[in-house]
Amino acid sequence: MEKEVRQLVEMGATIAQARAALQKHKDVMQAAERIFDGSFDHLLDADGDVEMGISEPTETQSKPRMITPHEGDNDEGDEDDEALEGDEDDEDDVEDFGDYDSDDGGAIEAGANSANADPYAGIFFSKDRREEVIEVEEEPEVAYVPEVKEEVMLMTQGQWMKGCPEGGEQSFLFGLYRELSEGECRCPHGCRASIPRKKQDFFSLFAEFSTYVKHLQTTVLRSCTKCRKSFCFACGEPIAADLPERSLLPEEDIMLFHCSNLQGVILGVGLAMLEKLYIEQAQDISNGQENRTSGGKRRKVEPAVVPIQHDLDDDEDEDNYYPPVVQGKKAKLGVGYAGDVREDTSGQVEALAAQRAKDEKLAQLLSCIRVFLPSLHRTGGGRTSDYLVHPTALAHLRRRFNFVSSQLLRNDSLVDMSDRSVLYIELFEWLETISCHEALASMMAMPIMVVTSVKSVAPKKTAAKGSNKIRERTIIYEGSSGPRELLEAIVIQAQAAMKGLEGSKPIETCIEMTEEEKRMTVDEKGKARDSGRQLSEENKKLLTFCQRILGTAKAIDRSLSETKGDMFVTRLHASLPKISTTGGTNTPQVQAGDTEESTMKAYVDWANRVRFEYCDLSIPQSDTPAQGNEDSSPHYKFYFNNEARMLANADIPKRSLAIAKELAVLTTNLPVAWNSSIFLRVDETRVDIIKVLITGPEGTPYYNGCYLFDVFLGPNYNQSPPSVKYMTTNGGKFRFNPNLYADGKVCLSLLGTWSGPGWVAGRSTLLQVLISIQSMILCEEPYLNEPGWAQSAGTPQSRAYSANVRRMVVRTAMLGNLKNPPEPFEDVIRTHFRLKTRSIIAQLNEWLAQDDEKPITDGGYGGPRTPASGSSNGFQADIEELKGLLAQLQTTSGGSAVAT
Repeated sequence: MEKEVRQLVEMGATIAQARAALQKHKDVMQAAERIFDGSFDHLLDADGDVEMGISEPTETQSKPRMITPHEGDNDEGDEDDEALEGDEDDEDDVEDFGDYDSDDGGAIEAGANSANADPYAGIFFSKDRREEVIEVEEEPEVAYVPEVKEEVMLMTQGQWMKGCPEGGEQSFLFGLYRELSEGECRCPHGCRASIPRKKQDFFSLFAEFSTYVKHLQTTVLRSCTKCRKSFCFACGEPIAADLPERSLLPEEDIMLFHCSNLQGVILGVGLAMLEKLYIEQAQDISNGQENRTSGGKRRKVEPAVVPIQHDLDDDEDEDNYYPPVVQGKKAKLGVGYAGDVREDTSGQVEALAAQRAKDEKLAQLLSCIRVFLPSLHRTGGGRTSDYLVHPTALAHLRRRFNFVSSQLLRNDSLVDMSDRSVLYIELFEWLETISCHEALASMMAMPIMVVTSVKSVAPKKTAAKGSNKIRERTIIYEGSSGPRELLEAIVIQAQAAMKGLEGSKPIETCIEMTEEEKRMTVDEKGKARDSGRQLSEENKKLLTFCQRILGTAKAIDRSLSETKGDMFVTRLHASLPKISTTGGTNTPQVQAGDTEESTMKAYVDWANRVRFEYCDLSIPQSDTPAQGNEDSSPHYKFYFNNEARMLANADIPKRSLAIAKELAVLTTNLPVAWNSSIFLRVDETRVDIIKVLITGPEGTPYYNGCYLFDVFLGPNYNQSPPSVKYMTTNGGKFRFNPNLYADGKVCLSLLGTWSGPGWVAGRSTLLQVLISIQSMILCEEPYLNEPGWAQSAGTPQSRAYSANVRRMVVRTAMLGNLKNPPEPFEDVIRTHFRLKTRSIIAQLNEWLAQDDEKPITDGGYGGPRTPASGSSNGFQADIEELKGLLAQLQTTSGGSAVAT
């Protein structure tokens, strides 16, 4: 109960009022309503004292309120009040932050104030949070506003509070809304006059944010009708007549920075406008995509649910209450095929122009609102509201700005972000500004609470006649990645793109210059060496944008280190996604869980970490035969070694740009799952040299096998498709599929080696090729991949073909790869089999029961059969040997024995 009492005291109630209201009304919000409607005004504290540094009401105050310091006012006690309030803010910041992520409810260990201690040692950034709250929505209200000479919508209390799952933040939001929307603001000069407050004073929802700012400029500065002295209508504090001159931007007015109350309401209303504009734009794009017809499949976009305004007379449809938002990016081609080459693209220019206009409008609104963010680095110096941050500021940012920023940061296309740089650069400015302020910086590491469920509930009592009709909904929020973690995914893309733009790194050779050559400074021999590479305009644009992303991440980390400490940043970085630049053979071993569910989670977490890595694929020069001085370029452990060496020092800008875009997508978009995953290894110095491992999908005769491919992005990439070679062939003996030849040929229309829609220059991607192999070649009935047998589903021939594939998979793609793991996937293969041991043993037992006991063939159509001893085809022997290796993996990893 003490926590609830404290919340009510923070809103402005006395301790006695808070205890009495909670005894009668168990709910904090109901108790607050009764206190503020005057039901408990007759109660006083027994000891006459109020906690938290909040003063008792005086004759010149209608109710307790936050004391706001201002420039030029030397009234006694102001400094003490400001110190008390500053301490309160600091204390609340630590405790509220602890409530989010602390093991022990936010308690900080004794001794944490020592010089070398980390004040956040007991805090972690867990996303395993779930909050259930009831949100209220009232009928919209309108009021006449003289500035626009028309009626405008007013923000209701339900709209103001919506989207906030934190109890402490709700109390601050409730208190500020009530203070600025009703009651009276008494003159602080002691003349006992007062001016009534109305909702339209601070909560008018104009069409433009600039109109709202102008409205506040005429509203905030008030003159007392009795003593004619000026005061702030938001906080009720006097305004000094000799305000210092400041160099302000034209649209700024010093009165709008007078107090924290103004800061809270401006950010709240402004971010509500931002959220509304973003949702409207996203829905326009979504509707446009639905109305456009196209022959190709569309990539499924996971919807994000967000709050919107809803007409109370509409059907009670929760799906409409939180509609899906589709990212405003270029339409993507479907998985696998690139679509019809003759696809109509006549509307793309218009769509891009419309998107650019929307981005500019959104960026302009973001820029206007950012002016009012707390910032100690403001032009002309910090203002009062910059130092005394209102407690609702963090609440507004976490529930409204976080929604918009998270949607933009989840964009999986670095190229699309670069094309929309006007919006993203403004977003980066916001993130940097937030991280610079002590009161807001913690938000960068806090999980973002997103809506996962909405359910209507019957109100506890019917609304009185003539009052606004309301409805209630139970909203369930769950934790998701925080802003800095989402930004890190973009940083990884940017780093990969920059690596691609660098192109091939030539081997540096040190040639000693003669003394004469050193003196010939006029000649080019004595000058600094120039690579001679000239980036195209498009390459420069992408490179500049990538550098801006990396700069933002560094600026945020630097600010967090200054405001929260180095240990805070270290702990934050430990939870961020990473891309390894080594083979990863010395990484800590991942342990399987005790249950199937925990094992699946461990597998997916591990696969996400290692799906993309840089490694050294070159062969040491000591291991290659000497060939004179004809060619000093290295050799590679790679099927396309000769082709790669021919392009060792090539500088092809269009190719570099295409590879940069490709790598940016691959770093964070390779599919990983318990049922099937794709792993990539890219050479550190030659990003056009790629090795791929695909684990066979569930429900297919390829399940849990490991299939390797060598990929080379040739000189004309991506005007032409990549070169792909299948490497898991048992030394060129096994044909695993009609589309996977024993010599390594991969038949796929995207590669131009199979009939069907082919590669579309500039639009098709390597990711499409890999997913096509995973889903279309490694399929449930591979027999059907042969065109002449496409109608033979379920036939004895198809079943026999699949049985033979299973035998080849066990012998080569499972047993062979586990006995002799190919580079650079040794750690991936061993971990894959170790974590999935129980599942694989069950799978092997099932496959053995399904086997037709025929000898294994080479995968051809009636080709030679592999000899087998006695009547056995060797399948059971392979399975027993594989089970033995799986048991050894468990033993060496310290795991328990697994039943076979």
